[in-house]
Amino acid sequence: MRDLAFIAFLLAFFGMGFKRPFLLVLVYVYIDIVSPQRLTYLLLNTVPISLIAVALAVGGWILADDKRDTRVGGRQVLIVLLLLYCWGTTLAADFPAEAKEKWDWVWKALAFAAFLPLTLRTRLRIEALLAFMILAASSIIVVGGIKTIASGGGGYGQLNLMVDNNSGLYEGSTISAVAIAIIPIIIWFMSHGTIFKRDWRLKGYCLALVFACLLIPVGTSTRTGLLCIGLLALLSIRNVKRKVAYLAMLGVLGVAAIPFLPSTFTNRMNTIKTYDADESASTRLAVWKWTIEYAKTHPFGGGFNAYLGNHIRYDLKTSPDAGSAGAPAAAATPKVEVDKARAYHSAYFEMLGEQGYFGLALWLAINLIGLVRMEVVRRRYRDPDGAFAWAGPLAAALQSGHIVYLLGAAFIAIAFQPFIYMLIGAQIGLDTYLARKRSEESFRPMRRATPAASA
Repeated sequence: MRDLAFIAFLLAFFGMGFKRPFLLVLVYVYIDIVSPQRLTYLLLNTVPISLIAVALAVGGWILADDKRDTRVGGRQVLIVLLLLYCWGTTLAADFPAEAKEKWDWVWKALAFAAFLPLTLRTRLRIEALLAFMILAASSIIVVGGIKTIASGGGGYGQLNLMVDNNSGLYEGSTISAVAIAIIPIIIWFMSHGTIFKRDWRLKGYCLALVFACLLIPVGTSTRTGLLCIGLLALLSIRNVKRKVAYLAMLGVLGVAAIPFLPSTFTNRMNTIKTYDADESASTRLAVWKWTIEYAKTHPFGGGFNAYLGNHIRYDLKTSPDAGSAGAPAAAATPKVEVDKARAYHSAYFEMLGEQGYFGLALWLAINLIGLVRMEVVRRRYRDPDGAFAWAGPLAAALQSGHIVYLLGAAFIAIAFQPFIYMLIGAQIGLDTYLARKRSEESFRPMRRATPAASA
């Protein structure tokens, strides 16, 4: 029955797309984020719906969309260059079969990110894209929030987010970073969105969704999520007038929330202070050291999944409990551990190990240019009474979400996460849309001189 419901929904969605081609772009966004083929038992698993959706989206744009004054942003060129470079490293990968498996979805994420801004010609389309991204992600986030409340917390790797599949947005650390990253955009919709009427219903849902986003790091017990929450709190300071009072309020709320947090979460967070006694943190440090040394002999990277060739040794400190009451606990002793084929656990080292120095530089350029461009837009459109008063706050929201992602990416291998490339596509679309509007306003056709004026 669930399979039939998904099929009926997708068929209706595709049908509307044939009348409004831009909806086909949103169909692909929904499929790529939610992955309905993972939620079904049989029918959708046998059909390449993602490939069908992207083919129809591109075809609809080519055949039916208005392409006058189409602008291509510099970051789109960089994304295409990164795509071609990844293709080259895949051909020469250390592990060809495993590299091809990752390449099969990475190239679609990059190609769609380069294509997406071409379709974002209006404010309505930009809003529609962001609304679909949020709603699609919320189908996972709301489920996780409800399960966190119902079970009193989940635990690291224990919270089931609709499917028993630890990949994409269904992975705990990834959904934690994404959930916190979209909070500024959700808040933007409360004040500036035009798709939905900005009444108590919209604001109520948005506030409830923000609460669910904050619950995701608790339910998944991810340290990355906690760091992202802290960074977002600091970034939001620039939007408040009474900064000292705001910081004091955050401190009070943080202390007040501690008694209500589940023990699975607090115990996990306590390992931040004792990272050298935590296996997960220790292996990350060891893998990062290995990647730096690997890049020295492989400056162009080893292709996707090159980490499969690593062999690492690391010291894990152990501190046994006290033997008897009143007796002091034994001192922490190092224990040498040996492991191999450990994942990067960082997008930065993922890029360095797989794509080398050039690939890492390209990836950093794509991200850092986005932050700079959103800052330029934020400053240019900060007049609250201007015709584009909505653009500055949206640029700030996209920038804040991007910064949160970059922090989360330091501890998760999400350099090619499709959701983030959609966010980048929205940034480029906003930038090129506003540039087109400025160009239209600055263009003033010369009037033909009348005889009287000529005299």
